[in-house]
Amino acid sequence: MGVDSEWPWTCAARTDIGLVRSRNEDAFLAEPQRGLWAVADGMGGHAFGDVASGAVVEALAGLPAPGDLAGFVASARARLGEVNEMLRAEARARQVPVIGSTVVALLACGLDTACLWAGDSRIYLCRQGRLQQLTRDHSQLEALRERGGDLAALAASPNMITRAVGAADTIEFDVATLRARDGDIFLLCSDGLSTPVEEQAIQAALAPGDCARAAQELVALALAAGGRDNITVVVVRVDDVSADKTVVNPAL
Repeated sequence: MGVDSEWPWTCAARTDIGLVRSRNEDAFLAEPQRGLWAVADGMGGHAFGDVASGAVVEALAGLPAPGDLAGFVASARARLGEVNEMLRAEARARQVPVIGSTVVALLACGLDTACLWAGDSRIYLCRQGRLQQLTRDHSQLEALRERGGDLAALAASPNMITRAVGAADTIEFDVATLRARDGDIFLLCSDGLSTPVEEQAIQAALAPGDCARAAQELVALALAAGGRDNITVVVVRVDDVSADKTVVNPAL
């Protein structure tokens, strides 16, 4: 899928239930014509995770057309804040502790992009064949790593996330901005990919620049690694059609 513009974006998305879970609690959004992509992962082990991830994606899909990147981000924050309140009320009504979801979103106005997230779903950037993680997990493991703690202390227990939509009465989102370049490839994914698959393998899948092939390969890698969680990937590429890409034939 794609859009004809000065800075055309193309993308491909895939989601898979995995080999262990009984239902898929991931959801995604891929709207290159609007410069908007997202992945939401309903909190595993909690009730109605698919309801939460679906509500997150639906809210982002309803964002108004952006005037600029700052306004785009502000609108996303506001809409997701409303979802947070709705999920808290829904949890109280259903008498369950939490109905929640992670969220990671990529928003673009021209080449100006913003990553917005809460939880451990991630965005990576593959630029000129090199992979970089643009987000930082809101999780116990990441917090311990930042403090220089003993990571082995968490080996015997699950790596719990510390922030998610619906997890608390108030929600904060981290935002990182980036000026995209011709040929950049972004990957949004749930932890069903990032946990079992090494970054070197992710980089190898993204480097050729084929969104559809990369999405297929990444899901296959997660399944081959056990597929213990739902797997969702959105691969996004930008190409500057105005750039001078003249190729010189060395034989002439």
